[in-house]
Amino acid sequence: MQFLDQCKIYLKSGDGGRGARSFRREKFVEFGGPNGGDGGKGGDIVFVAAENLNTLIGYRYKQHFRAQDGRPGAGRERSGAKGDDLELRVPVGTQIMDEENRIVLSDLTRPGERLVFLKGGDGGFGNAHYKSSTNRAPRRADPGWPGRDAWVWLRLKLIADAGLVGLPNAGKSTFLAAATHARPRIADYPFTTLKPQLGVVRVNEHEFVLADLPGLIEGASEGAGIGTRFLGHVERCVVVLHLVDGTLDDVAGAYRTIRKELARYGHGLSEKTEIVGLNKIDALEPEAISAKCGELRRAVRPGTQVYPLSGATGAGVSAAVGSVLTAVSEGRADRNEPETAAPSLVHSS
Repeated sequence: MQFLDQCKIYLKSGDGGRGARSFRREKFVEFGGPNGGDGGKGGDIVFVAAENLNTLIGYRYKQHFRAQDGRPGAGRERSGAKGDDLELRVPVGTQIMDEENRIVLSDLTRPGERLVFLKGGDGGFGNAHYKSSTNRAPRRADPGWPGRDAWVWLRLKLIADAGLVGLPNAGKSTFLAAATHARPRIADYPFTTLKPQLGVVRVNEHEFVLADLPGLIEGASEGAGIGTRFLGHVERCVVVLHLVDGTLDDVAGAYRTIRKELARYGHGLSEKTEIVGLNKIDALEPEAISAKCGELRRAVRPGTQVYPLSGATGAGVSAAVGSVLTAVSEGRADRNEPETAAPSLVHSS
């Protein structure tokens, strides 16, 4: 399935049905009077956060959505039928933005959450509604109220507890495969990962969701490479796991490059809890590992943990995963969230 995390769609709720203008015409019923029924209400546009979705691809080929109009009223005081609501299923974590893609109108973060976004128009009154002691034969019947319409942007921010960031070829996908049952694409060239990959990490009876994001390069905040398009998925993460390629000559410089792009992106990413991993230690001598870990410890913020590891061999992966789990558990405790429970949408294959 293709991944799509942003799209623009047009929405239109249903118009209300017209009220009927009708009079009783029955044998032996003198002065029958008005009996026109009211029109039906138009259908609503409703968003539903679906637990088993993780992409907006269903909105790529269809961008216009209209709810059903209400049916008109009829004689014998028969009211028109209500128009059917139109339910739009979106992944958990979807934000509904205004037409300019600047203002967040709503944020669907809970599985099964329902949002009536556009209400349908009310039906018009039939002439029976206007009958009174002074107006015995009203000929007034109202048209239905029009529905509402809007262009909106849908923007998906995946629900993950921890996010993997780093330069291209830092070994993020290999680490994801080593720590979870996910099977991301792995190759020895840059930008192998072109869309976010998710996996569930299980440690004893605890679990958390780990997101692997496409690699950043210097100038990403200005659009270089894939840019910062996918960094929005890290905004919901509790902790950032920053992987640095241990085979690089300047590991501290590589670390600072990513930190600079995170700071330029904003939205609090540079202030999140960070854990740093020196990856690919299977290709290094013990002296080089010790020296490069020292370089990273001098470059990171005080208190930031640095772990030597190898996603290819699994060395050091459990220690880094344990540290991430501790940070995630502390973050969940601060937000009073359950300790376990990973949404089913995040299981990768």
